Amino acid sequence: MHSVKFGGRRFSLPGHPVIRIILGFALILGGLLGFLPVLGFWMVPLGLLILAVDIPMARRLRRRSEIRFGRWLIRRHPKWARRFGFSTAQKTE
Repeated sequence: MHSVKFGGRRFSLPGHPVIRIILGFALILGGLLGFLPVLGFWMVPLGLLILAVDIPMARRLRRRSEIRFGRWLIRRHPKWARRFGFSTAQKTE
């Protein structure tokens, strides 16, 4: 069973890849309509996160953005970086 970690919580995903891909695209499309009352812009990153399970291009985009965000967070807010699981320790070897 596949799962994603989002906001410090783990969510399980449907087992079939086609259903996951449809769900990911539906969340992205719903997020693009985030100005409507029921939908929100938070749906776009969640859709990309779900697509990253099955689509390598989305996986690379997610990983690059996660690394960039982690480095920025370590530089600006080390306490929050530790809270979200980004290491602030420097490796010296």
